[in-house]
Formats: sequence, C-alpha cells, structure tokens
Amino acid sequence: MSEEVLTEVDNGVLIVTINRPEAKNAMTKAAAEGIAAAMDRLDADDDLRVGILTGAGGTFCSGMDLKGFLRGESPSIEGRGFGGVVQAPPKKPLIAAVEGYALAGGLELMIACDLVVAHKDAKFGIPEAKRGLVAAAGGVMMLPDQIPERVAMELALTGDFIGSERAYELGLINRVTDGSALDGAKELAAKIAENGPLAVRVSKQIMKESRGWAMDERYDKQAQLIGPVFVSEDAREGAAAFAEKRKPNWKGK
Repeated sequence: MSEEVLTEVDNGVLIVTINRPEAKNAMTKAAAEGIAAAMDRLDADDDLRVGILTGAGGTFCSGMDLKGFLRGESPSIEGRGFGGVVQAPPKKPLIAAVEGYALAGGLELMIACDLVVAHKDAKFGIPEAKRGLVAAAGGVMMLPDQIPERVAMELALTGDFIGSERAYELGLINRVTDGSALDGAKELAAKIAENGPLAVRVSKQIMKESRGWAMDERYDKQAQLIGPVFVSEDAREGAAAFAEKRKPNWKGK
C-alpha cells in the first residue's frame, strides 16, 4: 500500500486516508492505486462491513495533482477512473468524511461515495472551468443526479464553491458535524455495520442499478437480487434474534 494512502480497521470499518496533506491531498497516480487496492480489500474481506474515505491534515481532496498533470501523469486507474474508485465504487457502502475542501476531482471522489459526513466549515465545488478544464471524472455527469440540475449547472459553469449548510439543504451530504467529520462518519458506519451485510450490500446494489431499469422490469430484476437474501442464514438469524430479543450474529451467508 502506498504511503500516499493509509488504511486502518476499526470494528469492521475500513478507514482509507489520502495522505498528502502538504499538497491538500491532491490526487496522484500512486494515491489512486492505493485507493483502488483499499476498495478491493473492502469488498474481499468478509470481516469488513463499511468503508470510510477521508483525507489527512484537514482537507478531503483538492482534486488532481496539477504538477503531475503537467508531467503527463494521470491520477486514474484503467476501468476504475479517477482516484481508483469513481467509475468502479465498492459493492459495500462507502462513506466520505469531509474536512476542508472537496474540490474538482475531490468532489467527484465524494459523490462517488454512498454517504457523506462533512464538517460545518467544509467547502465543495467543481472549479475546473476556471482552469480551462472540465469536471470529467463524473462531476458534470453525476452531480445533476444528486442535486437539482440548475444548481449543478451553476456550479459547473461558474466554478463557485458552496458550504456545508447549502450542501446539506440540497441533499448533497447526509450529516454536518461541529467536530471531527471522521468521528461522525464512524458513528454512521457503526449503524450500518450493525445490520445484515447481505441485506446492506443488495440494498445498495438495487438503489444504484434500478434507476436504469425499465419500469415493467423493475420488480422482476429486484426479485432476482433479493431472492438469495430472503433464504439466507442471515435472514433466519435476524428473525430469531428479534424473537429472542438479542443482537443478531451475522455470517454474511
């Protein structure tokens, strides 16, 4: 694992930290490779339930490393996109814990996550147009799916930033914290980790994929995905635990 990306495990939660604080966590090829490896680990390890993506030194990510760009380096991974995650997010839930700035590619990393917890002073934006560039790592495509199109259009064309209060009002982020965004993300992750891992993973899959399903196919497609969940060991364990008034012992099977 690259030193530009640090990982730690806390009660079934994989915490992935972009570790370039001297450069406001600007994304490099090495950092993208580190994040991609961490996402593979998250999905492969049955003991891991949720991932958190954050940045060191009080900033989430300021976008692409422009010095690397001038050298001809791309902070993307083939088939996985910017930061090793934008085009291929993990199957398990991923929470962004945002301090400071989530700008340009940093915002695109954030909106590739499933949930967002941000400090009250955090700032968000896609200022690429100010540099003669386009938010090509999903910003101009994905942002209109997450906030009203006219607001997304304004952000893309002006390059202006918004704060946490406005981002929360728009539904772009889930929670605003006075203290550490990472601590807030851990609290949210713990709530998710208490639930059945199969149910969580399939719920995420359906919410992500069903927007592209034809209306007359939706329930049939959903049935194919939820069928194995309803006959799983975890489903029986969840019912038994409820009846016996105890915490379930999930196996992910």
